[in-house]
Amino acid sequence: MVTGLGRVEGIPFGVIANNAAVSGGAIDSEAADKAARFMQLCDAHRLPILSLCDTPGNMIGPVSEATGLVRHCSRPFVVGANLTVPIFAVLVRKAYGLGRQSMLGGSMRAPQFTVAWPGAEYGSMGLEGQVKAGRRRELEAINDPEERDRRFQEMVDELFDKARAVNAAAAFSVDEVLDPVDTRAWLTAGIRSLDPATLAKRERRSHVDTW
Repeated sequence: MVTGLGRVEGIPFGVIANNAAVSGGAIDSEAADKAARFMQLCDAHRLPILSLCDTPGNMIGPVSEATGLVRHCSRPFVVGANLTVPIFAVLVRKAYGLGRQSMLGGSMRAPQFTVAWPGAEYGSMGLEGQVKAGRRRELEAINDPEERDRRFQEMVDELFDKARAVNAAAAFSVDEVLDPVDTRAWLTAGIRSLDPATLAKRERRSHVDTW
């Protein structure tokens, strides 16, 4: 998880972004805690948040679960649900499962806007895992291993086509599929659309977690 502060046309904001170079961008306990605490920091200082989402979801497996994964990965949801500052979300590449929700303040409808780059993918869980879990009996009924693999890939390809950002936008899950070069303009317009007087009246977060 990458966090930082920046300015666009002199307007300060906070940034949270998945690091695809580490575990493909999957969110583990430490990443969830880091994101949640940084969102609190932005909230305490009334800084809007830009979320650059590129995650296959929350980390899975016995090692991750031994760290209290569910408890830690719930923190971004709780913090996001109580933010007094807006979130602007950009789906950069992968946007799957509860990991996506963590990056978007707990809901696809929580951000001020949610836009996607053309190559973004969107789904309730990883596509391969979705096919293995949801179509298991159908695949097990195919005796020929090569035919089973071919059918599995067909199912994944079908889901991938539906998961593309253009189709997600058609279902009103994202506000716009845009050229990456236009991201700055969207962020600037989004921040300038906010009413400073209204934001100033919101009760400011009184603390930031120390852990």
